[in-house]
Amino acid sequence: MALYVYAITGQSHPLDLEGLSGVGSEHSLVRAVVSGSLSAVVSDISEEIRPKRRDLLAHQEVQERLMRDGTVLPLQFGYTAANDLSVEEVLRKDSDAFLATLERLAGCAEYHLRASQDEEQLLRDILLDTPEARELNERILAGDQDPQLPMALGQLVAAEVERRQDALAAGLAEALLPFAREHSVRPASGSDFLNISLLIPRDRIEDFLTAESNLAREIDGGVECRLNGPLPPYSFVQ
Repeated sequence: MALYVYAITGQSHPLDLEGLSGVGSEHSLVRAVVSGSLSAVVSDISEEIRPKRRDLLAHQEVQERLMRDGTVLPLQFGYTAANDLSVEEVLRKDSDAFLATLERLAGCAEYHLRASQDEEQLLRDILLDTPEARELNERILAGDQDPQLPMALGQLVAAEVERRQDALAAGLAEALLPFAREHSVRPASGSDFLNISLLIPRDRIEDFLTAESNLAREIDGGVECRLNGPLPPYSFVQ
C-alpha cells in the first residue's frame, strides 16, 4: 500500500503518535518506518491526496505533535512513497544528509514575518517629504496639461516607495537577525515589502518575540507586521 510521508526524525525523538490519524478518507493511523538512526512518520493511503481542508489540518496536526516533542525534518504537504521498503531505502541512502540537517535544526522553530505598509499613508508621506513630487502633484492639481507630468510623478513616487520600503525591510531584518540561527528571504508579494523566515533557537524565542513586538509597536509610517509561529522549519529543509 502507498504511504503518505509527513516528516523524518532521529532516533532520540519519542514519536508519540498515539491517537493520530492521517490524511485521506480512510483516516489511517500514523506510524513510523525505521531505518538505522532515522524514522519516517507515515500513514497508509489508498487514494490520490489533494489539498482539502481536512487533509491539510491532519498534516498540520502531525507536524505540530512531532515538533512539540523534538526536532523534525518536515515534508511539504503531498509527499508520497510507494511502500515501506522505498521509504527505508531513501532513509538509508541519504542518512548522512538527514542526520546533518537534524543536527543543524536541533532545538529551533521557524517564525515567518511579513510586513506591509498602508499605501495611502505612504503616498501622503512621500508628497509631504519630497519637494519634487509635491511640486509635480501641485501642478497636476492646478490643471497643468503637460502630458509628461503624470508619468514623471509616477516614476518618482515608485522609486521613492522602493527606496523607503527597501530601507524598512533592511532595518527590520537587521533588528531581528541576531536572534536567528539562519534566515531565508523570499520575494514579497502584494502589498508586502518583507517576507522573511527565521530559524529561532528555543532558548531565544522569548527574547525574539519581545523584540519583534517592540519593533512592531515602535515603527511608524502605517507599517503592519504579521508574525506566524512557531512553525515546523519548512524553509530550512531541502
